[in-house]
Amino acid sequence: MPRKTISALFLYLALACLVSGSTGATIEIQCPQSPRVQYAVQRLNRALKENADFRIVLQKDSSLQKPEHFTIKKPSGGPLTICGSDDSGLLYGCLELIDRIQAEGRLSDSFEAADGPVFKLRGPCIGMQKTYMLKEFGEYNYPYTPELFPFFYDRKEWIEYLDMLADNRMNTLYLWNGHPFSSLVRLPDYPEAPDVCEETFRQNQETFHFLTAEADKRGVWIVQMFYNIHISKNLAEKYGIQPLQSRPDDRLSDYTRKSIASFVQEYPNVGLLVCLGEALTRHKDLWLRDVIIAGVREGMKQAGLKTEPPLIIRQHTMDDDAQQIIGAGLEAYSNLYTMMKYNGEALTTDQPRGPWAQLHQRLSQIAGNHISNVHILANLEPFRYGAVRFIQSCTQAISDIHRCNGLHLYPLAYWDWPLSPDKTDPALRQIDRDWIWFAAWARYAWNPYRDPVKEDLYWTDQIALRYGCSKETASLILDAYNQSGRCAPALLRRFGITNGNRQTLSLGMTLDQLVRPNHYNLFPRLTDSDSPEGERLQDFAEKEWKGLPHIGETPVQAMEEVLLASQKAADAMASAVGRVSQNKEELGRLKNDIDCIGAMSRFYVLKARSAMSILRYGHSRRIDDLKEAEGFLGLSLEAYRILTQLTENTYRYANSLQTGTRKIPFNGADGAFKHWVDCLPLYEMECRRFSERIQTLQSGSPDPNLLEDSFDKALDRLLAGLTEASK
Repeated sequence: MPRKTISALFLYLALACLVSGSTGATIEIQCPQSPRVQYAVQRLNRALKENADFRIVLQKDSSLQKPEHFTIKKPSGGPLTICGSDDSGLLYGCLELIDRIQAEGRLSDSFEAADGPVFKLRGPCIGMQKTYMLKEFGEYNYPYTPELFPFFYDRKEWIEYLDMLADNRMNTLYLWNGHPFSSLVRLPDYPEAPDVCEETFRQNQETFHFLTAEADKRGVWIVQMFYNIHISKNLAEKYGIQPLQSRPDDRLSDYTRKSIASFVQEYPNVGLLVCLGEALTRHKDLWLRDVIIAGVREGMKQAGLKTEPPLIIRQHTMDDDAQQIIGAGLEAYSNLYTMMKYNGEALTTDQPRGPWAQLHQRLSQIAGNHISNVHILANLEPFRYGAVRFIQSCTQAISDIHRCNGLHLYPLAYWDWPLSPDKTDPALRQIDRDWIWFAAWARYAWNPYRDPVKEDLYWTDQIALRYGCSKETASLILDAYNQSGRCAPALLRRFGITNGNRQTLSLGMTLDQLVRPNHYNLFPRLTDSDSPEGERLQDFAEKEWKGLPHIGETPVQAMEEVLLASQKAADAMASAVGRVSQNKEELGRLKNDIDCIGAMSRFYVLKARSAMSILRYGHSRRIDDLKEAEGFLGLSLEAYRILTQLTENTYRYANSLQTGTRKIPFNGADGAFKHWVDCLPLYEMECRRFSERIQTLQSGSPDPNLLEDSFDKALDRLLAGLTEASK
C-alpha cells in the first residue's frame, strides 16, 4: 500500500475514535484531536460520572461560520452531538453541557442549544508588578523572579486559574510588565541584557512555555504587555543611561527590535500588547512601524511563521495622534487590534459620552477590532464588588456606545496579585474572594444582552450554591451586591477629582478638595466623558444661589441615591446573615464590606453637605452658613471613625498602588496614607482647625477686609492649610 494511503488511513482512525469513561460513557471524536479537544474530552469525562448511559459525538461544523460558536443536539433516544465552528467552539459546547448537567443533576432526554460569543476577545490581566517601585529598574519594570512573583512559578495555581478562565469562557490573559524581555529572552548582540540569573532565566522560559501550552488547551491566548521605550537595568547601567528613554536612537531601536524578534521566535503563539509610552514622547508612528512591527516580522521569519501574531496597540499616551499612529500601523500589519480604557482607571458610569466615547468610536472604525480596558478600579478598592446589573449595563455601553468587540478586565487589587487586601490568616486569593467580579464580566462579555429577569434567577442560583442557602436568602445577597455597587461610581463621578489611580475614593477627600477641586487638577474626562450629564458641587451651589434651573444628575440626587442604596444593601445583608450553611466567614466579610460602603457613603454625603454650605457662604458671607458646614463636617468625621473601626482589623490597606502617584486624599509616597487609620488624624485636624477659624470669625473683631474679599479669596482664607498633607 502506498505510504500516502497508509498515512491517510491512520489519520482517519485517529480522527474518528471512541473514548470510554470509567463509568461506561462513550464519547466519539469525529475531528482532529488537538490539545484543546483533548482537554474538552477530559472535562466531559469528569462530569459524566452520574450520566453514563448515553453517547456523545464531537464534530466540526463548517456551517457555523463564526469563531467559538457551537450547537448541541440531543434527539429523543439518539446520541448527543456537539458541533463546533472550531476547537474553541467544541470546548465551549462541552462546557455548556457540563453546566447543564451540574445545574439539573441529569440530562434531559431531548434538547437543543446553540450559542457563541458577542465579544471577540474576553479576558483579565495579571500584573507582573508590585505595590511599590523598584527605582533602579524604572517605573513599571520588575524582573520575573521567584522572590518578587512566587505565584508565577506555581503550576498548580496556574492550572486552577486557567480552568477558571475556561469555565467563564474567557479566551485571553494579559501579563503586564514594563520590560519583560530581559526576563524571557537572550540576545547574542546584547549578552548583558538579562536582569535575572541563569537559573531564574531557565525557570522563566520553562514556566512561560508551560503557561502558554496549558492556556492554549483551554482556548486562552496569552498576551504579553510592554511599555516603550524601556530597556533592561543591566543594559542601562552599561551605557550609563536610565532604563526609561523618551527619544529613540539607533541603539535603542536595535535592542528593542531584536528583543521583540527573539520573543516571537521563542514564543510563537503569544500575542503582544504595546503601550507606545509612557516614556516615549515622539515619533510613535515610526517606532511602531520600524521597530515593533519590524521586530515581529523578523521573529516570524526566524520561526517560520506564516500567520501574523496578534498585535494590540493601547491608545494610552497617544492622545490626539491615535488615529494617525494606528493608521500607520495598519499599513504595515493587518492583524492589529486597538485598546482603550473604559472609564479611565475607575468604574463610574454605564452612560459614557463626550470626547472619550468619540475617540473609542473612531478607533473602532479604523481598526475594526477594538478592546475596552476596564482599568485599575481605583474607586472600588478595596471592597468586594458584585453589582451584576451595573456590570451588564456597562458591557452593553462598551458594545453599543464605544463600539468595542473585546473586553480587557483588571482584578480589583491589581498591584498585589494574587492576594486580596483582606487582613486574614491565611491570606485570601482574589480568584476566590472576587469570584463574582470575574464571572459577571465574563458572562456579559460573552453576551451583554441577556434577559435581565432570567439573569436575576441565574445569579440567585449561583449565590445559593455558593453559600448553601435558600433562593430567598440568595436573592437578598444579590440585592446587597447590586445596591452597594451603585455607591462608589456615583460618588466619584459627582464629587471626585479624577478617575485615575491618583485618587483612592474609599480613603475620603478633604474639605478643600470637595470645595475647590480645580486646585487639585480636576481631570476633565471624569466630567465630560465618564459621567452622565450633570453638575458638580460648585455648579450646583452657584445655580442655587442665583435661582437657575439645574441640568442632569445633580450632587443632591447622587447623595440621595447612595444613601438609599447603601441602606438597602445593609438591610438586605442583615437579613441574609445567619441563614447560610457554608462559606459563613466569607459572608461575614461581605457584610462588613457592605457596612464599610455605607459608612463611606455617609461620610461623603455629610462632607458634601458641608462643602455646599461653604460654597453658599462664599456668596452670602453669613456665619450661619459656616456653622451649618461645621455641623455637617463633624458628622462626617463620625462616619469616618466608624469606617476606620470597620477596616482597622479587616484590611491591610485601601489602595494596592502605594507610591507617590497616589495624591488624593493624601500623598501615598513610600506607602504612606494607605489605610483609614493613617488618614483619620488628618481629618480630625481638619475638623478642629475649621472650628477654630469659625470661632475667629465670631470673635467680634473679624478682619475688616473679609467682606471685601472675592469669592475665591474668601474660600482661600477659610480652607487653606486645614490639613498639611492634602496638597
